[in-house]
Amino acid sequence: MRERAGYLPDIGETEFETKVLTFQSQSEKVEVEIPFLTNEQMNKVIEKVKRASSEILKSFSVSEIAGVIDQAIDQLLDRQSPYRQKAEKLLPVVTGYDEEIIRLGLTSYLKAFRKKELQRFLVEDLGNPLLLDDFQPRVKGGFSKAMGPNIVTHIWSGNVPALPLWSLISGLLVKAGNIGKVPSTEPLFSGWFAHILVEIEPRLADCFAIVWWKGGDEERERCLLERSDVVVGYGGNQSLQSLQNRMPITTRFLPFGHKISFGIVSQSSLDSRKAWQSVHQAALDVIRYDQQGCYSPHIFYVQHGGKVSPREFARFLANELENYQRRYPRRNLSIEESASITAWRQREEMTIFSNPNNEVLGNQANDWTVVYEENDLHFTPSCLNRVIKVIAFETIEEILSCIDLHRSLLQTVGVAASPKELFEWAELLGKTGVTRITALGSMTSPEAGWHHDGRFNLLDLVNMVDIEAAAEASSEQFAPYVD
Repeated sequence: MRERAGYLPDIGETEFETKVLTFQSQSEKVEVEIPFLTNEQMNKVIEKVKRASSEILKSFSVSEIAGVIDQAIDQLLDRQSPYRQKAEKLLPVVTGYDEEIIRLGLTSYLKAFRKKELQRFLVEDLGNPLLLDDFQPRVKGGFSKAMGPNIVTHIWSGNVPALPLWSLISGLLVKAGNIGKVPSTEPLFSGWFAHILVEIEPRLADCFAIVWWKGGDEERERCLLERSDVVVGYGGNQSLQSLQNRMPITTRFLPFGHKISFGIVSQSSLDSRKAWQSVHQAALDVIRYDQQGCYSPHIFYVQHGGKVSPREFARFLANELENYQRRYPRRNLSIEESASITAWRQREEMTIFSNPNNEVLGNQANDWTVVYEENDLHFTPSCLNRVIKVIAFETIEEILSCIDLHRSLLQTVGVAASPKELFEWAELLGKTGVTRITALGSMTSPEAGWHHDGRFNLLDLVNMVDIEAAAEASSEQFAPYVD
């Protein structure tokens, strides 16, 4: 089966070189054909998108743009629509994830982009979304307007389906022309989304492009980076640093690098009735896309003192992961990934000799691994792919001293705790660098308008233009109605 990826505006050319990316999953094979632009063609695309951003996209109201996005999301949520059926059929082959994981993950994720959620998103960042449409009065006097850039370039990475929608939709809401570079590991979804938008609103046809080049192709990157107003980059810290070094100092760069997340389970959630729900939700956070997102947990810290002990929590979690493995099997791993899990598990088994209270749980096929640990709260990142640690603790202060070493990398914490503990712990965790606190089971599903790595999704893309009160007052003397 062959599927075309990407999206290009009309630049007056019909011939494009293409590259074919091949994906194999068990007995199925998908070939993805994607345009591979020359520098000259890329420059034409940039000019076309820049012009359309200025002349067309910026003439839309933000409410109209949100309405178009909502219609596109409606199609992607409808399991009878051709694009949704294509996603459910092809993405399991391309990414290797289980079909049901893809189906459930897409539905949960896409609901964050319905119009009512986008309205919350806009209010969260801007207060008054009309700032994107016209000058609005300020409390201090004068007026302000939020101006989106002409070109936002998105360098996407990873194989979590549909992940690029966060930054692409943010760019559309601020009325920027958008050019996205898809990752080789999942090149399809953003192109499908672009095609749906144009089918719904043909006037948007030249307002964005979805392209591809092989990672590290600095020649093709250069012409785009040098002409972008804003670059949004995803990937490893080393690749992001390299990317920043190749762009002009005047280009705004918004990097989203490697982050780590974990969970904390209070004794208050560990009675015989509530504990199982906490375990169930924790297991969901582990299996969704096999911990491949920055918001996926590496460790669950579980507090002593509940009716269910931390050791019992670890065993319950192991049982739940085994149940999920039967229902939602883990994707097939590469040789390197399998070797990493085997080595990681062997190292953990060796610690039992020095600390007999530790325990390593897992099935023979290494489909999942749960390590239970006492007396060592240090944060050691997991090798992912359903490998998780459960570490017993007494007080929150013990955890804080251990995670502080990773301050610059911390992102999400999933919490099962009482209301009082939630706010007390949130204050302490925020001081150590954590930027998002959510419930267990929701770690991999950020809410609409979340502050990605503690930043604003929309405000970081725009420039605010102020008309000061003095200018407004001065203009009155030149009005035609003044003698």
